[in-house]
Amino acid sequence: MARTQKRRMMNEINVVPYIDVMLVLLVIFMVTSPMTNPGIVDLPKVGQGLVQHQVPPVVLTVKLNQKIELDNKPMARDELLLAVRQALEKSPERSVVIAADKNVKYDDVISVMDLLKQNKVDKVGLLLAPAQ
Repeated sequence: MARTQKRRMMNEINVVPYIDVMLVLLVIFMVTSPMTNPGIVDLPKVGQGLVQHQVPPVVLTVKLNQKIELDNKPMARDELLLAVRQALEKSPERSVVIAADKNVKYDDVISVMDLLKQNKVDKVGLLLAPAQ
């Protein structure tokens, strides 16, 4: 009588070849990485490349009580737009900066920025005090 043997499936995965391949790749990357160009960026130096004949910006001040001032003159939003447009027509290279009290709500500053952007005032920024 012939005996029939049952074949069992092997439940193990031989990972040694995978480890060998990964080690070879690791060595290749370690050897070639110092040879690649790191992408050096030549940044301009602060203070040397600045234009000395800069035009002073138009300064809008947002007070804590949500009042807006242009050059220390309180103005309504409609008057503000007219005054800013007149100032920019005289010298179009001027920018508009918003100086706000640090306790003013973020929403109030953004609403002034949005008002200016909707009325085609492109150069709008924030005025900040340097850290000491």
